[in-house]
Amino acid sequence: MNGYLLAAITVMAVATFATRALPFLMLSDLMDRPLVRHLGRYLPPAVMLLLVIYAVRDVEPLAPPHGLHELAAIAVTALAHVLWRNALASIALGTGTFMALLHFAPAG
Repeated sequence: MNGYLLAAITVMAVATFATRALPFLMLSDLMDRPLVRHLGRYLPPAVMLLLVIYAVRDVEPLAPPHGLHELAAIAVTALAHVLWRNALASIALGTGTFMALLHFAPAG
């Protein structure tokens, strides 16, 4: 492997890790503050809601398949999360459901 390429990958990996870890290390004493607890509780569901809205933004309810693929994938994701409380499994099942419906189910 080219030394330059290896150095570039190493620098990018370290920079990526640092941008993820440093805020937690530097601001660990702020974790008990009410605002940080409030954000930690309500921000992840809000971000997920924004992602769902973004995912269905181009759905045309009057044109086949009327958004049924998206609705089915959202339902599978929500059900999996309620049953198992595992975000990775929920996202994988929802994505798999959507892709399967998109490729194998008739469009209308």
